[in-house]
Amino acid sequence: MADQWSAAGDTYLQRLASKVDASVPHSARRYNYWLGGKDNFAADRASGDAVAAMFPSIRTAALENRRFLRRAVTFLAAEQGIRQFLDIGTGLPTADNTHEVAQRVAPRSKVVYVDNDPLVMVHARALLTSSPDTGATDYIEADVREPEKILHEAARTLDFSQPVALMLIALLHFVADHEDPYGLVRRLVDALPPGSYLVVSHVTGEYFTKEMLEAFAKSPAPAFYRDRQQVDQFFVGLDLVSPGVVSTAHWRAEGEPEPRPTVEQATAYCGVARKAA
Repeated sequence: MADQWSAAGDTYLQRLASKVDASVPHSARRYNYWLGGKDNFAADRASGDAVAAMFPSIRTAALENRRFLRRAVTFLAAEQGIRQFLDIGTGLPTADNTHEVAQRVAPRSKVVYVDNDPLVMVHARALLTSSPDTGATDYIEADVREPEKILHEAARTLDFSQPVALMLIALLHFVADHEDPYGLVRRLVDALPPGSYLVVSHVTGEYFTKEMLEAFAKSPAPAFYRDRQQVDQFFVGLDLVSPGVVSTAHWRAEGEPEPRPTVEQATAYCGVARKAA
């Protein structure tokens, strides 16, 4: 399956190369590069290598974030019976996408992917597909700053009278304070029925040097790093699942390879919380 994604990804990148500025690094393609994917251009790889020169564990951080997604979706589908997932900030397809993890556990699971990048959406529609005998996948081109649009279009596929897992993986650190990230999350969560879940991972700058923070601020998609207490605030009013807000490397990671990365290497916090009745 990975070879199929890579071959298809190469084809689509070739078709899209004339429509996008391949000389400008792109955060989703750079993340794909760190994960070992092939859906990226030379500029993305150069930018990724430049970040890695300052922050050698960036690939570890990217992998741990992806592994957290896999564990969180598995937990929700296998232990909590969640069958609907709203994944905002999808990013480029790679291994263990949300619908694949969920449908391995519960084949009839429904997943709606949301991203604000047309390039990502082209890849998603081509590569993130359910088989005829499984559940459903749908795609929305929208920004997390457009919660009403997302909810309206997601209703084509999801039944909002039944629990939904809202996935905000490595997304909210791209939302500035003046754009009210907490309010955006609250508007989304408020639209979900009791028994739904919020899943968040968020990069922290607590372990970056001043020079690293200054360099990252000049990147094509600057991030707004938050500490653990600030990440905690996304879950206010919800019931946090044990072990609470922790490093992405340590959230229910008992089955992962040892030794586990340190919090400094993972550089991201995460959590899963339930909306009570």
